[in-house]
Amino acid sequence: MSGTSDHVEDLLRTLAPQALGVLVRRRGDFAACEDAVQEALLGAAGSWPADGLPDNPLGWLIQVATRRYTDQVRSELARRRREEAVAREPAAGAATGQDDSLTLLFMCCHPALTPASAIALCLRAVGGLTTAEIAGAYLVPEATMAQRISRAKQRLKASGASFDVPEPGTEGWDARLGSVLRVLYLMFNEGYAVTRGPVLHRADLAAEAIRLSRGVHRALPGEGEATSLLALMLLTEARRPARTGPGGELVPLAEQDRTRWDRRLIGEGAALLASTLGGGRPGEYRIQAAIAALHDDAARAEDTDWPQIAALYGLLDQVAGAANPVITLNRAVAVAMSRGPAAGLDLLDALDADGGPLTDHHRLHAVRAHLLERAGDIPAAVEHYRAAACTTSTPEQRYLVTRAARLHHGGAG
Repeated sequence: MSGTSDHVEDLLRTLAPQALGVLVRRRGDFAACEDAVQEALLGAAGSWPADGLPDNPLGWLIQVATRRYTDQVRSELARRRREEAVAREPAAGAATGQDDSLTLLFMCCHPALTPASAIALCLRAVGGLTTAEIAGAYLVPEATMAQRISRAKQRLKASGASFDVPEPGTEGWDARLGSVLRVLYLMFNEGYAVTRGPVLHRADLAAEAIRLSRGVHRALPGEGEATSLLALMLLTEARRPARTGPGGELVPLAEQDRTRWDRRLIGEGAALLASTLGGGRPGEYRIQAAIAALHDDAARAEDTDWPQIAALYGLLDQVAGAANPVITLNRAVAVAMSRGPAAGLDLLDALDADGGPLTDHHRLHAVRAHLLERAGDIPAAVEHYRAAACTTSTPEQRYLVTRAARLHHGGAG
């Protein structure tokens, strides 16, 4: 093998100046031609010893070098066009009236991508979420999500997607808008309830999701689901000041000081929700906004209209189409609060039996523990609170461990 490599090296030393001379005569740019020939020589040195010499080694070098030269010229022309475009842009600080992050959001939701891939790519490119955070939102392994994002980037590049916001009503518009709204929804959720790490929420991420949602609403004021999503975010964000105690510990909804809720955001969210009424069959975000509004309307936890919330979750299950385990999980809580813990536990048993993504998940354990505690089965509740403590969110983990310890030692506080 070594002898073959030595023979190839000797041949390439002989052919290199010949190939360069031909290319310079044809193209004229010595520096660019030399670079192209060097790349062709590297390719030959890597492939010829293993694959054998081509029938016409000099012709092979000239052909490959010519392709490399053409690629370099095209790349240089593209670079110059980009520089010229930048030079024509307004100076830094000048108002353009355009939100580039919103345009990027629509670009990443290109029809060439599946909705799941588009959403994952947007959460990375626009939301700034880590692959692990996105995988947690989708309930899939991190490696699976990394592959999905990589494929999405390749497919987007191959599609030749342009950097612009498409016109409503064009082909694929509904799916594209749906992906954009889903990205914003997941971005806000991760900001409001961080899935891993030492903090309970990321105010910056939630604020960015709200900002982008306001932009979508301004651009598309007649889109009921875009309006409803913004309403949902505001109605939920209003409760954030009461979600943590003095030491940063998690405070569950039933125990929050509701005087700390932001009434301005609640009023704005309620007005947006009201503007969507009568706009046809309610979508997923309008129903969720209505549920959030019912929680916000209750001055005390015991005043919550749980039967209405349970009914809305039932409707949400229907609207969502395919079974959504997270919706079912929330519905189980609402059913338990309105009809008793046994009814809620029955829903959880069905959810756990199908081998779905929530099987043995910390969310399922946490809800089951809560309902078992309400049913008076303290030993089983302690067991599931401890199992739920596998969560990657440190504040949630501390809350669950503390709850299990209090119940184990006879305190329900």
